Amino acid sequence: MAPLMLGSTMNVFAKKGKKVRLGFVGVGARGTDLLKVALSIDYVEITAVCDIIEDRVKRAQKMVKDSGRKTPAGYSRGEEDFRRMVVRDDLDGIIIATSWEWHTPISIASMNAGKYAGTEVPGTLKVSECWELVDAYEKTGVPCMLLENYSYDRDRMAILNMVRKGVFGELTYCECAYQHDTRNVKFGPKGELLFRGEYALHHDGNNYPTHAIGPIAGYLDINRGNKFEYITSMSTKSRGLNKYLKEKFGEDNVNANLPFKIGDVNTSHIKCHNGEVVTINYDTQSPRPSSGKYLVQGTKGIWEYDRKAVFLEERATGGVHKWEPFEKYREEFEHPFWQKDSKAAMKTGHGGGDYFVIREFVDAIRDKRQTPIDVYDCATWSAIVELSQESVAKGSMPIEFPDFTRGKWKTNKPVFALV
Repeated sequence: MAPLMLGSTMNVFAKKGKKVRLGFVGVGARGTDLLKVALSIDYVEITAVCDIIEDRVKRAQKMVKDSGRKTPAGYSRGEEDFRRMVVRDDLDGIIIATSWEWHTPISIASMNAGKYAGTEVPGTLKVSECWELVDAYEKTGVPCMLLENYSYDRDRMAILNMVRKGVFGELTYCECAYQHDTRNVKFGPKGELLFRGEYALHHDGNNYPTHAIGPIAGYLDINRGNKFEYITSMSTKSRGLNKYLKEKFGEDNVNANLPFKIGDVNTSHIKCHNGEVVTINYDTQSPRPSSGKYLVQGTKGIWEYDRKAVFLEERATGGVHKWEPFEKYREEFEHPFWQKDSKAAMKTGHGGGDYFVIREFVDAIRDKRQTPIDVYDCATWSAIVELSQESVAKGSMPIEFPDFTRGKWKTNKPVFALV
């Protein structure tokens, strides 16, 4: 099967207007959240659920049954049991919400079985696996979508609308960040390492970049007329995780003095083909409130997310160089997605982003089209993990970005959130 390219409507999946049949791999906390969203969409059926913990499977089955749908089949015979599930004939797409290292193997198994893959973030942790995802898509023609909910945030989508309408002029510089205290999910109730803590022990860089870069990549048309050229990255010393373990679990905790490799704060810079520069901050090791730290600078003005403010030189009403509240601009430039479906969205997590990311995945299947965040986006955004680690290890040396599109970025057109 030839790959389903951007703008194409050719594939062999669910017919338009019919039910979309989903399977879930991973129904822990995150998978359960996404399952709830899927159950809120009336043309979705859940035909199978899979998890290494049997009680989670039973809980998910009950949720589906309680929604008035048929109880889905359950799979819980170990880490590889997803392979039995994805080959079912009554599935159109697979939603993957497992620990990070399983995202790529499950996505590839899904594509090879002819099922749309929708993977939680990051899609992979290794550049080699980025290529595996791209190769699987180009071999099978089956789409793979990164389920990046930050791209569907209400304010960020309004900014996307403003960028596309030229309100900021030509963009020159952007900032973004994932700054969120996640120390509590890196360790278990006795201070034992969970998968995020284990990864922080061995890897120093931007280990979780897609929430930050997703919206910015949309503003800058990355993989669609623009691309990332190279990245430089540096990290601070590592102190936060040891301090947290000692204070919460005691000085004698077996993990309290581990030599965690992850620096408390990582800062990376990306140079784009069209001349823009992007700064990305990453900090999940420090005591702090959550902060997005988004900024968009263009030749006509600037937006700052945390300040909730805009300055547009040609439209400023508060005087020269005076910030104006973003709220009035959001009202004017509210994205059509949010104009139409804000009530449904706000019932879900991540400020409503969870609703749109699942709906858009499901609608891509139902309408027989490419996903709005495709396998090339998944690879490019996820590659920041290993590329930043390599730059840190080499004294902040510039590291070239692979062109996962193999040159198609030159002619690809924007497709995300078009109406």
